[in-house]
Amino acid sequence: MNILKGVGVALITPFNEDLSVDFDSLTKLINYNIENGTNYLVVLGTTGEAATLTTDEKSAVISHIIKINNKRLPMVLGIGGNNTMDVKHQIENTDLSAFEAVLSVSPYYNKPNQEGIYQHYKMLASTGKNIIIYNVPGRTGQNIEASTTLRLAKDFPNLVMIKEAAPNILQYFDILRQKNSAFNLVSGDDEFTLPVTLAGGNGVISVIGQAYPKEFSTMVQLALDKKVDEAYKIHNSLVEITRLIFAEGNPCGVKTILAEKGLIKNYLRLPLVKASEGLQEKIKAEMLKFS
Repeated sequence: MNILKGVGVALITPFNEDLSVDFDSLTKLINYNIENGTNYLVVLGTTGEAATLTTDEKSAVISHIIKINNKRLPMVLGIGGNNTMDVKHQIENTDLSAFEAVLSVSPYYNKPNQEGIYQHYKMLASTGKNIIIYNVPGRTGQNIEASTTLRLAKDFPNLVMIKEAAPNILQYFDILRQKNSAFNLVSGDDEFTLPVTLAGGNGVISVIGQAYPKEFSTMVQLALDKKVDEAYKIHNSLVEITRLIFAEGNPCGVKTILAEKGLIKNYLRLPLVKASEGLQEKIKAEMLKFS
């Protein structure tokens, strides 16, 4: 799946003041990313507040993104949950012709053990669709251990990649060191992107990347080209703003930046709320370094 290499952006869902989906802003955001170096688009992930969208809204967002993208970039669609059979049913009954793969988060809340996680992804693999495993213990409450990821990669060729977002970077390195060549890893943590890419990863599925696509995609391409010093210069310039956007949860921070850039209006759906005034001021101050 080398087509999914570089910077994939986990698109936010812009809202109007009445909290309806703001399709005009979504158009601007897609074009902004395409024109500034983003490599692929990730649709209806956590960053897109997918949990707060109705089924009809999800369909409308998908259709709009397909139309505006117009086959310019590869795309990935988020379909996940903690009911294995329901996730399998959704994958089987969704038109995936516009997408390279499905990004599917490890089951949350239920807290399955490693064998339960293995059996969950085995069931999703039975659909025959390309699946990207998504490990984000901070949201799911359960880590996919490196040994489980490697076992899944070995047993099911259509489990093509993992978006790894464990807080322990050594887990990334263990997977990269032992995986087969057909299985890829991307960082699910923006701040780990550079070291993980230099260690053999395929880049990142990013949040900050949609706000600074030119800078972030340049950094990742430099890393893929093993131009380490130049890549770290960009990395170091982005560390503070990257930390700030996650200080009160995601996507309130990146929505602050995108609103300040005039790409969207700064609204979120409950239970999420916009960043506090204090955090917004810190983000705006840091943004001045990029102007």
